[in-house]
Amino acid sequence: MAKASTPASARPKRNSRKTPAAAPAEDDFALRSLHDTFEKNRRFSASKDELLSFYETMLLIRRFEEKAGQLYGLGLIGGFCHLYIGQEAVAVGLQSALTEGKDSVITGYRDHGHMLAYGIEPKIIMAELTGREAGISRGKGGSMHMFSTEHGFYGGHGIVGAQVPLGAGLAFAHKYRQDGGICVAYFGDGAANQGQVYETFNMAALWNLPIVFVIENNQYAMGTSVKRSSAETDFYRRGTAFRIPGMDVNGMDVLEVRRAAEVAFAHVRDGKGPVLMECNTYRYRGHSMSDPAKYRTREEVQDMREHHDPIERLKTELVKGGVSEDEIKAIDKAIRERVNAAAEFAETSPEPAPSELYTDVLVGSY
Repeated sequence: MAKASTPASARPKRNSRKTPAAAPAEDDFALRSLHDTFEKNRRFSASKDELLSFYETMLLIRRFEEKAGQLYGLGLIGGFCHLYIGQEAVAVGLQSALTEGKDSVITGYRDHGHMLAYGIEPKIIMAELTGREAGISRGKGGSMHMFSTEHGFYGGHGIVGAQVPLGAGLAFAHKYRQDGGICVAYFGDGAANQGQVYETFNMAALWNLPIVFVIENNQYAMGTSVKRSSAETDFYRRGTAFRIPGMDVNGMDVLEVRRAAEVAFAHVRDGKGPVLMECNTYRYRGHSMSDPAKYRTREEVQDMREHHDPIERLKTELVKGGVSEDEIKAIDKAIRERVNAAAEFAETSPEPAPSELYTDVLVGSY
């Protein structure tokens, strides 16, 4: 005997908060307003001094990472080492808009560039890479786990995506203390598929946390193209289900990144909740120093270098603004000397004493 269908009037009604199409929800307006504000002006209007500062910092990161690659090849840097070459505009554009001492930053294991963009001295970062006592984490963090509470930089994390919920914790601390600070949590396109990321989106939206989630989409999660690993390749849309507005940003243009940072940070500081920003960028080297990057062609990498390089793009802006080639060469020379001095400092600094094994270790009583 066929089952009798349940009358529609007798079925339990879903708890829906949707409003009629004729009257868009206020949340929908909030999602659109951030996007529209950014679309009106996508590039930061920088002064000559600001352009020079961005250029110098990006070039410092590039030369530092090149030197780190050399030291790794010589065996002076052990373990894993993930270089930031090609992605410099993301860290510089975002970090330059933060307030050091007030805001907090957390990222994954490709972290050298973020610390340099924050103005931390290259000598102590290079010393950390080489495991020296003078390093920012006394040589115990190495390339992947650098940390500095003094600068509001909370790592450097080796577990893919694990920094995202920790970032929510930092944001919760800002809200709890009412200190006006925000947290910027960086992660990659590979980490964007981790379940804990979406749990964090949900909590951040529920609790209206002051956090900006930044996906550094460098197109390859280790060695897998985003087109082969992600059903939704527009990562900035990933927060929509949680009422988190998204921003699609050219991560190879430092001025666009800086403008996006200003819009996102203002939104979060105004108490309007989290923002998800996708910065489309590109890494020229392999995932780590042990990766030959055979999953892409040389022509692809060369095309990115020749037509989309963030440093060359800004150099063109400087030349248009009246900066001479001689001035630019002088900047490059000074930065090379600074990086070489950092490498020499690291190589000649002593290793940590065995007693350092017992410092900065938390012990609980039971």
